[in-house]
Amino acid sequence: MTQAYSVLATYRLQFHKDFPFARGAALAGYLRRLGISHAYASPILAARAGSLHGYDVISYDEVNPELGGMDGFLSMAEALRAEGIGIVLDIVPNHVAVGGDDNAMWLDLLKNGRGSRYADWFDIDFDDADPLLEGRIHAPFLGEPFEEALAAGKIMLEEDPQRSGFALRYGEHLFPIRPEDDAELRGYFPEARRDPDALRALIERQHFHLDYWRNAGDRLNWRRFFDITQLAGMRMERRDAFEAAHRLAFSLYEGGWIDGLRIDHVDGLADPAGYCRALRARLSALAPRRPDWAAPGPAWIVVEKILASGEALPSDWQTDGTTGYDFMDQASAVLHAADEENRLGLFWSELSGRPANFDDEEIAARREMLDHAFDGQLEAITGRLMMLSQAAGREADIPRGAMKRALAAITCHMRCYRTYLTGGCAPEDPGSGFNEAVAAARAQPQAELLAIDFIEAVLTGMEMTLEPRARRAVIRRFNQLTSPLAARSVEDTAFYRYGRLLSRNDVGFDAARLTLPVEEFHRAMAERAHLQPAAMLALSTHDHKRGADVRARLATVSRDPQSWMDEVQGWFAINATIRPDGLDRGDEYMLYQMLIGTWPANGIAGDYADRIGGWWRKALREAKLRTGWAAPNQAYEQLAEDFLHALLDPRGNRGFHDTLKRYLAQIGPAGALNGLAQTVLQCTAPGVPDIYQGSEFWDLSMVDPDNRRPVDFAVRESALLQGIDEDRLRAAWKDGWIKQYLLHRLLTAWRRHPALFKRGSYHPLSVRGPRAGDAIAFCRETEEAVLAVVLPIGCAAADVDEALSLCGERWGDTGVTLPASASHWEPLLGPPASERQVKLADRGLGCRVLLGHR
Repeated sequence: MTQAYSVLATYRLQFHKDFPFARGAALAGYLRRLGISHAYASPILAARAGSLHGYDVISYDEVNPELGGMDGFLSMAEALRAEGIGIVLDIVPNHVAVGGDDNAMWLDLLKNGRGSRYADWFDIDFDDADPLLEGRIHAPFLGEPFEEALAAGKIMLEEDPQRSGFALRYGEHLFPIRPEDDAELRGYFPEARRDPDALRALIERQHFHLDYWRNAGDRLNWRRFFDITQLAGMRMERRDAFEAAHRLAFSLYEGGWIDGLRIDHVDGLADPAGYCRALRARLSALAPRRPDWAAPGPAWIVVEKILASGEALPSDWQTDGTTGYDFMDQASAVLHAADEENRLGLFWSELSGRPANFDDEEIAARREMLDHAFDGQLEAITGRLMMLSQAAGREADIPRGAMKRALAAITCHMRCYRTYLTGGCAPEDPGSGFNEAVAAARAQPQAELLAIDFIEAVLTGMEMTLEPRARRAVIRRFNQLTSPLAARSVEDTAFYRYGRLLSRNDVGFDAARLTLPVEEFHRAMAERAHLQPAAMLALSTHDHKRGADVRARLATVSRDPQSWMDEVQGWFAINATIRPDGLDRGDEYMLYQMLIGTWPANGIAGDYADRIGGWWRKALREAKLRTGWAAPNQAYEQLAEDFLHALLDPRGNRGFHDTLKRYLAQIGPAGALNGLAQTVLQCTAPGVPDIYQGSEFWDLSMVDPDNRRPVDFAVRESALLQGIDEDRLRAAWKDGWIKQYLLHRLLTAWRRHPALFKRGSYHPLSVRGPRAGDAIAFCRETEEAVLAVVLPIGCAAADVDEALSLCGERWGDTGVTLPASASHWEPLLGPPASERQVKLADRGLGCRVLLGHR
C-alpha cells in the first residue's frame, strides 16, 4: 500500500450523475503522478435529482445514489488510497433543499408544524407578527397569486402514501395535510377534491401558508440561503441537528476514508465559532479510532469564509483556515499595476455612465437589494428591536420608522459579512467591520442618531437592562441578514455593474482595490505562515466569476491602459454598423473584456459562442439594470444576443476579428506568464494548494455553469506521461501543457519536502536592478532545505517573448542574490542559478523556483 499523506495538495472534483465516483476512482493514478495528496470532493449527500453541484441536500442519511451511493464512494476511496491519495469532503451544514417533494424533513415539517421532530432544526419564527403566519410556515412556492392558482385548478388534493395521508400538489411541489385532517378526508376525499370552497377551507387551516413566490422577500418567516427560497437554513447550534447533519461525515472520518472537511458558507450559521469548535472536538474524539493506515495528524478543517479587507479569520475557531478566496484575491491583485489616477475607472465611467469607483456602486447595490430581497428580514429585526426598546423604556424616543432606517444604514455599510458577536457575554467586541459601519451610518446627513446608538448598545451588550436571550436573538438575525446581503449585493450585483477591469471582480475580491503592492503581499504571506500555514490556496473554484487565467490575461491591461483604451475605442467604432439601437455601452465594454480574457488559442469554433452568450445573459441578469432573473427583459436580451451573433461572425465582421486577434497576440505571452506566476505563488506560498478540476491546463472558463463543464482528463493524462522538456513546452505554451508541467514539478517537490512547504518560514528576498519593482522574490526555509522563488509580476506585452522568457533589454540585470544558507541549488523551474545569482532575464522560463540544499 502506498504511503498515506496528510493534506499537502488537493484536487477539486465536481461529482454529478454524469461524473460519478467511478470516474473519480479512475483518476487515482493520474492524480498521484501529478503530485496530489487528496481528492477534494464536492458534496456527496443525497441531493435534488440531477444536481450538478450537490449543495441542494435533501437527506442527511444517504450518500447520493446518482453518484454511486456509499458503495461507490468507498470503492473510489479504496482506489485513491491504493495510490496514496486521501479525500477531503465538502459538507453543507447551513442549508437543505426545500420545496419540491423529495426532502422528508421539510415535508414532515409542513405536515406537523411545530409538532414536527424537525421544527427546531429549521430556522423558523413561528411567532411572526403577521397574522397570516402566526404558528405557520410561509410556503412561497406558487408561480402566481394564490387565488389565481386555486381558480385555475393548479392546487390539487391527492393521496400521500409516503406519509399515510393526503397532500396538496402544485406542480413539482408537495404540501402534506395535517394528520388531524387526514382521517376526516378519508370520508369525503372525492368531494373535497371537486369543491373549491372546501379545498380553500382545508388549505387555510394547514401548518403552512401557500403564497406567490414574489412575496418571499417581504413575508418569509424562515431563514434561507441568501435569497434562494428553495434552500432553507438549518440550526447547527442544536446538538441533534448537528449530529444528524454530520453523521455520515463522522463515520467516514472514523473509518479513515476521509481526512478533512471543507465547510460551506460558515457565515450562515448562528455561531460559526461555536460550530467550528464543536466540529473540531468531535473529530478529535474520533481520531484515536481511525485505522493505522489512515493519514496521521488531526483532521484538516477549512471554512468557506469571505474576509473583508483587513479582516482575519479568528484563531479561536480552531480551523486550519479559509478555502482560499483571500489568497485568490491577493495573488490576482499583486499582478496588477497601480492606477493612481484611476484612468481605467474614469474610462469605464465615461463609457457607461456608472460610478468610477466601486464603493459608490456597492452602497447603491446594498440599498437596492435590502429593499427588494431582504425587507422581510429587516422588518423582523426592527420588530425585535422595538420590543427591546420598550423593555428599556426607549419606545417614546425611537419610532419604528427611525429604528428601521438606522438598522438599514448600519447594515448597508457592513463591508464584512457579519460581526463576531454571539451574545455570550456583555459587553462584547463586535469587530472593526461593525464599528466602521456604525461610524458610516452616523456620518450620514440625516442619520437617526438615537436609533443608531440604541442598536449599537443592544448588539454589543452595552444596554445592560435587556434580557440576554432576546439580545442573542437579535444578534443572530442581524448576522444572518448581513451575510446574504453582502453576497447578493456585492458578488451577485455590484460585480456585474462595475466594469473598470473585470479581473478584479471575483468571489472574495476587494474590487475597490486594483493592485496589491509587493510589500503588502509579503506581509500577508508572512502572517499566513505564522497563523494559518495549512489554509487552502485557491485560484479557480466552482464559484468563480472567471477562471484564473482569464484574470491573469486581463491583468496585462493594467500595465498599459492607454493601449487598451485605444483598442477599445477602435472596437466601438468598427462595430457601429452592427450595433443595435438601445445596447448599453457599459454592457458592450464588459463583453469586450470577456472576449479578450476567454478567447481560445485555437479560435472560437465549437461551443464558444454559446458559452460566451450564456455568460453575457447571466451577467446582464445579475446586474439587474436592464433585465433580471425575476422579470427577464426578453427584448433587451434578444438585442444583446443579436449583437453578439453579429460580433462573432468572422466573415461579416473581419475587421473586428483581425484587431482583436492582433491585440491578443501582443498580450498573450505576458498573460500566460502571469498565469504561471500566480500558479507558482499558489504552490510555494504558505498554505495548501487546491487545483480546480481541469485547471492544470489554461483555465479560460467563465461563471458557472461554464466552470463546471466536463473535463478532458484523457488528454491531461496523456500530456503528463509525455515527459516533454521545458523548452519545448514553452515554445508551444498555447496548449497549456507548460502549466501542467509546472504544477507537476512543484507538487512533486511538495511530496519530497513536505516540511519545507508546510512549515517553512517565509522571508522576502531583496530584488535589485532597473525593474526591481516589477518582481517578487521570497524564500521558504527549514533546517534541512530552502526554497527560493523569483517571479515577474504583471508583465506588460513587450516584457515577454513568444517562449515566455523575459526580454533582456527591458529587464537588464534585474535579479536576486540567493540566501547563503544553502550549499547548492537545484532548479525546479527555469535555468540554474549562477553563483547564487538569479537574473530574471536569463534565457528560460520567466518564473524561477530553486531548491536549496544545506
